[in-house]
Amino acid sequence: MASGVGARHNSTPIAQLWGKLRPGSCYHPGSFVRLPTKDASRLHFLPNRPRTVPESVLLDITVVIVLGVGAQWASWRFRLPSILLLLLVGFLAGPVLGLLDPQSLQGDWLFAFVSLSIGIILFEGGLSLRLSELREVGTTVLTLTTIGALITWGLGAAGIHYILEYNVSLSILIGAILIVTGPTVVVPLLRHVQPKGRVGTIAKWEGITIDPIGAILAVLVLETLLLLNDPSRAEAGVSAAIEHVAVGLGLEIFVALGISVGATMLLIFVLRQRMVPDFLRNAVTLMVVVAAFVVSNVLQHESGLLATTLMGIALANQPFVSVQRIVEFKENLQVLLIGSLFVLLSARLELSALEYIDFRVLVFLGLLIFIVRPIAVFVSALGSNLDWEEKAFLSWMAPRGVVAAAVASLFAFQLRPVYPEAVDGMVPVVFAVIVGTVAIYGLTAAPLAQWFGLADPNPNGFLFVGAAPWVRMVAKRVQDLGVDVSLIDNNPTHVQQAQEEGLNAHQANVLSETVLDEINLYGLGRLLITIPNDEVASLTALHFSEVFESTDIHQLAAGPDSRHGGEDEMPRHMRGRPLFGGSTHYQSLKEHVDGGGTVALLTLADDYAEDEQQEYYTADELSDHYDDFSLIPLFVLSEGGALEVVSEMDQFRLRPEDRLLALLSPEAHE
Repeated sequence: MASGVGARHNSTPIAQLWGKLRPGSCYHPGSFVRLPTKDASRLHFLPNRPRTVPESVLLDITVVIVLGVGAQWASWRFRLPSILLLLLVGFLAGPVLGLLDPQSLQGDWLFAFVSLSIGIILFEGGLSLRLSELREVGTTVLTLTTIGALITWGLGAAGIHYILEYNVSLSILIGAILIVTGPTVVVPLLRHVQPKGRVGTIAKWEGITIDPIGAILAVLVLETLLLLNDPSRAEAGVSAAIEHVAVGLGLEIFVALGISVGATMLLIFVLRQRMVPDFLRNAVTLMVVVAAFVVSNVLQHESGLLATTLMGIALANQPFVSVQRIVEFKENLQVLLIGSLFVLLSARLELSALEYIDFRVLVFLGLLIFIVRPIAVFVSALGSNLDWEEKAFLSWMAPRGVVAAAVASLFAFQLRPVYPEAVDGMVPVVFAVIVGTVAIYGLTAAPLAQWFGLADPNPNGFLFVGAAPWVRMVAKRVQDLGVDVSLIDNNPTHVQQAQEEGLNAHQANVLSETVLDEINLYGLGRLLITIPNDEVASLTALHFSEVFESTDIHQLAAGPDSRHGGEDEMPRHMRGRPLFGGSTHYQSLKEHVDGGGTVALLTLADDYAEDEQQEYYTADELSDHYDDFSLIPLFVLSEGGALEVVSEMDQFRLRPEDRLLALLSPEAHE
């Protein structure tokens, strides 16, 4: 580390400061070297007390967590793909700034943590898969994960061999690694694009199920390479290697299936019999998942990924116990795991790895994106009823993620004794593919989906929870303005009447775990909760926060005591934003409509005299002007045609050129 790339990248001011924090380390002018602990102790902030190794490990763990979570927050704040920022901060923290020592991020503990984390992530991904979704797209998902995977493997391996000039064995191995996409990149991208119809379902199923398939295939290829390079077993030949792959694949499927079924049945029994208190349900679930992963791996090498994925799917589709709280817990855990994994893996890279990223890698990346993926999709979709726009969109949906990064890092470590020089470039190439695919797909998927007519560029429609008569009156008036409207209610009479009135309505329990999969949210970007029960309304707001931003969830108070500022007002973190001004409530709106009130569109420029017009009007000014009858502001229609919900009344502003959709009392028409 005293010369070359390693010395240069550690001679930064940050590295100097960091050297004072790490045990047994001291910054020496011109380099970043280890000195005896007794010399370094003089630089510690706690005098005369040398830092211990556990403290150094704790410091590294803290840096990983802070950078992992911080990068994901920054990606949310600036609307950037989180993986790109995670890879960037990991690379900066490792080889560039020296906050994390790449040499210390080695060993079996790291890869055990990586493998287990991926198993948990795939379990969480399996929890989002509903077998009912396969009725329409099951065949396409099957062909994409079999025929499509083989095409991607074959053409990708050929590209690696002829473009990057790797030998045939490593080309086949890297091609198998690059089969995987994964829920860590596909699901957030789908949430951002919000494609309509079946393409989103197909992409989600493929992205989650292809991970264990690709990982298992890559492991079998690795074992075959190690078998053929083992002098004591090389004489067995290629036929024995093929037999090894076939037997290994069969055993992995058999073991994973058996373990997943057994673990799922055990967990369902324990939870259904209430043998575990509520506060331990998530912890026990995690315990069973980890145990299933480890036992499956012990019985058959690397079968744990498939076992946890199948366990997630099985648990999500059983009718005996609720998994909603488990899903929420795993989603929170996934944020921590994904951030930590990407930071750790990218921090292990050396600056010298950039030497392997040249023009040929860009050509190979273009081959994967523009040739290999489209061929795999269009061949897999032969005979399906997908139209060309849907096929084209699926052809543009194959970003690589954490599984590819983890598997490549693990394999490079294991293959170094066999291919000491060639494996140095394997991890940088895979990371370049991850960065390239995430950047290109992440930045272009949404505009492309909109161009194909598969996504709404501005989903400003309204989903009304509740379909009572006054709600239908408001929804119908909104729909007449050209805005997408959909209603959901558990009352079949309300739903039928709404449909007879020309409204798109669905009968469903808003708190059902499957409700988000049962209704089409295409074009709907805002949620209006209009039901006469504050507790159910608050639970609905929490439930739908998975798909709606908190700023777009509005909740109507049930009565005067529960309205904004009332005695029975729900805690702020358990409810949506105030709907229709906060002082309005369900009962008052119902009484207005039952008494003959109606919804009307008011043009202020016509209602105010020219000398009365001003820059904007507040709610109190409107009430004073229309004091001859009761007026409840509902929506504001801007001059540009945008329809906005009236929420907090103290922020209510109305310009003369705006129009107001309001509920008027009967006196307004006399």
